[in-house]
Amino acid sequence: MTKIVEVAAAVMLRADGREFLLAQRPEGKVYAGYWEFPGGKVEPGETVRQALIRELQEELGITVTACSPWLTRKFTYPHATVRLNFWRVTAWDGEIGITAPLEHSAVEWQKTGGAASVAPILPANDPILKALSLPTTMAITMAESEGTERQLERLEEALNAGLRLIQIRDKSLPSAQRLWFAETVLQLARSHGATIVINDDEALARRIGADGVHLSAARLAACQQRPDFTWVGASCHSAEEIVRAGELGLDYALLGSVLPTLTHPESSGLGWTEFEGRLAGNTLPVFALGGMKPGMLAEAQGHGAHGLALMRGW
Repeated sequence: MTKIVEVAAAVMLRADGREFLLAQRPEGKVYAGYWEFPGGKVEPGETVRQALIRELQEELGITVTACSPWLTRKFTYPHATVRLNFWRVTAWDGEIGITAPLEHSAVEWQKTGGAASVAPILPANDPILKALSLPTTMAITMAESEGTERQLERLEEALNAGLRLIQIRDKSLPSAQRLWFAETVLQLARSHGATIVINDDEALARRIGADGVHLSAARLAACQQRPDFTWVGASCHSAEEIVRAGELGLDYALLGSVLPTLTHPESSGLGWTEFEGRLAGNTLPVFALGGMKPGMLAEAQGHGAHGLALMRGW
């Protein structure tokens, strides 16, 4: 049986989330000159969090004050099979490389959502760079109940305020009306550089030139191959469904309901403890869904969520 080396990897983010840090491996190490996320091996008796804090103190000379689990990827190099436990690090004390010796050849801040300006990058990190470009708030349309005109007004307001990811749902709209609505939302989104995915309708997504599709749990269960779009996500209700989404190489998942919702007020929801438990070992970013409000982003991320999926609160 192949031994798996546990590694803590730090996705260090500026306060506004627009930049992240990459570090260059020094001479004398495997893959010298390659760029990676800082971090290192989890030692016996350590938790991933403890290893992350220790490694960043040793490598960058900082003391982590805020971090949270994000996602996990396994990768086989010629010399070892590693499980990379990626944690987001959002606050720290000290200046990088100033208060202690720097154990890298160089460090560089990179813009999230853009191509990296340094190369070569360790191959295990390619999916992470894409995941970092995924906005942390997804708006899910509900024109069926609110009306298309009001939805378009609200979407324009939200896009002006910074929204950059929209899932067009509204599957019960007449097909001609749904097509018009989707085309209009896409036009709005394009003017703001936002990403659009269509719920459960690949044909509609291709017709209007959307960025991707979002699979229902039923469609995910029946899916045998990742649809050919830039972005593909899925609605999940269990850890097994999240695993399946990862096996298909999807880009994100939604998990819920976390809290009671107006649609199902009788249900208490998963709760944050169960939500976090179902994310254990997840290989892709997961949005918290159900009863979410914009002010809950930090709480959701503290429990391992990538961000929030909102139907009413965006």
